[in-house]
Amino acid sequence: MHEDQRAARIFGVLFIITFVTSIPALALYQPVLDDPAQYIAGGGKDNQIYLGAFLELLLIVANIGTAVVLYPIARRQNEYLAIGYVAARVIESAFIGAGIIFALGVVSLRHDATSAGDVAVSLAALKDWTFLFGPGFIVPWGNGLILAYLMYRSGLVPRRMAWFGLIGGPVLLLSSIGTLFQWWDAGTTIPAILVIPEFIWEAFLGIYCAIWGFRRDSPILSPAASRPEALAAT
Repeated sequence: MHEDQRAARIFGVLFIITFVTSIPALALYQPVLDDPAQYIAGGGKDNQIYLGAFLELLLIVANIGTAVVLYPIARRQNEYLAIGYVAARVIESAFIGAGIIFALGVVSLRHDATSAGDVAVSLAALKDWTFLFGPGFIVPWGNGLILAYLMYRSGLVPRRMAWFGLIGGPVLLLSSIGTLFQWWDAGTTIPAILVIPEFIWEAFLGIYCAIWGFRRDSPILSPAASRPEALAAT
């Protein structure tokens, strides 16, 4: 039980880190994403973009860390879904890593080819695509449906809050589908509203686990649940 609660708090802290790295990183990238051609032709804010890239590297570490830390506990509930959550985090992080390279590519153009405005625009567009297909399409499955279902079934956190993830995942997926098919623009009101349930779910999960750990009455935290024969029974 002590080891499980320590893992719960590490899980919660890592989840909080995903918030405090991803949101500032997106803001720091704005000079590149808003007008990439002007960025490479102008003075540029290279250190700002480098800081955004560094924060996203920390985001990748935290993303995968949440899945790795949770896996030994979540597998007691459902090993397939526990592995699925790890896979979702890895795939999401792969898209984030590709986005880092595209953003830094715009910075490189500012130094090496200031006349390549069209290339800069293309790289910024690729960065936007990685955001849509990583956090936009993978997160609804990983953090939304898979993680929320594991938390709901296991009772590791209050089940009423897990419903935010079970609802927020499909709603966020709808938002991303709408953006993909141009039903609305990514920065408009509708996507901002549709992301709210998932945002609440993830914020709650990180804060709850970091402060209180997992619920001690969860059946998968009992000593019997961690034994091999109990795992086989689940």
